[in-house]
Amino acid sequence: MPGRDITRLPNRARAARFVLFTFVIWAGVLLAMPVRPQSSPPQNEVKPAPAPPSAPPSAAPSQAPAASPQIPPKKDEHDQKINDQGVFVFRKDVDEVLLHASVIDDKQHIVTTLERGAFTVFEDGKPQTIISFHHEDIPVSIGIIIDNSGSMREKRNKVNQAALNLVRASNPKDEVFIVNFNDEYYLDQDFTNDLLKLKEALEKIDARGGTALYDAVVASAEHLKLHARLEKKVLLIVTDGEDNASNETLEQAVKQLQEENGPSVYAIGILGEEEHPKRAKRALEIIAQRTGGIAFFPKTLDEVDEISRTVARDIRNQYTIGYHPTNPRGNGGFRQIRVEAKTKGHGKMTVRTKSGYYAGAQPAAAGSQ
Repeated sequence: MPGRDITRLPNRARAARFVLFTFVIWAGVLLAMPVRPQSSPPQNEVKPAPAPPSAPPSAAPSQAPAASPQIPPKKDEHDQKINDQGVFVFRKDVDEVLLHASVIDDKQHIVTTLERGAFTVFEDGKPQTIISFHHEDIPVSIGIIIDNSGSMREKRNKVNQAALNLVRASNPKDEVFIVNFNDEYYLDQDFTNDLLKLKEALEKIDARGGTALYDAVVASAEHLKLHARLEKKVLLIVTDGEDNASNETLEQAVKQLQEENGPSVYAIGILGEEEHPKRAKRALEIIAQRTGGIAFFPKTLDEVDEISRTVARDIRNQYTIGYHPTNPRGNGGFRQIRVEAKTKGHGKMTVRTKSGYYAGAQPAAAGSQ
């Protein structure tokens, strides 16, 4: 659409060419700069303080040795803290697997009062030792992915309002980005917690074309992996139809989402009289269930706003459970996960978390330092 200022999600090949081009330019600039003579420093440059005169050889040392630098007190490796950029993070052991889990009782109420001892984690059927446990409302990196295909034209106003209300009901220190998609996907707002900027991005409506849902999900998961500053990650998908334009498949999208430290996915399917509602519904259910999220299917558009608030409550009331896998991560492969919760005073409880992950070497994220 002429005049629209949008940015596509990162493209690796284009990014590589940009980095190479930038490197060549800076190399030329550095080579062209004159070398500063070392013998005559500029007047404004701070000069080193002169060294103190040496003591006579016969003099006995009369000064106490310089004090050793103080070693800061050791912090709990699983403590939460504010990093140098003011970002709220977990301190995470590099070999630790973190799970974000919601607990639901037999009346479908969220259970928020459990202690560490109530949980048992199984990886590939083997019990794991829990080494860290938290139940606090921590900030989250969130990607909101909204269908911008032609069939969404009349639905976007209410959907946009629901998306903004989700942000309002979330932790004020969350960082959020917006992706609008039809048969292509666009990053219309990168990470921010500025409601005005998010509102402007949501209002970039160009309802046309098909539904490249899987492409948008894969690209958004990659954007979280590369640029999110927070350890906890979430994607919210809002769509009204079946994918009909992606290069990626459902299986490829799920595999990307199940990479270690991948996001939980919440999906809102406004399916109505969609041509293949069962197939579209099943796809959203698979994406949500395998990542520890929930898929919602409102009967009317008016329900979307309350669903968005439900998603915010769920995210803010999760337990974070960490363990060292008994099967070293370096062995790779897919690991199935199951978490159980049992304690006196509660009946049967269901723990919702990701169903598994692909193990492998994971670079340290900016938010886990």
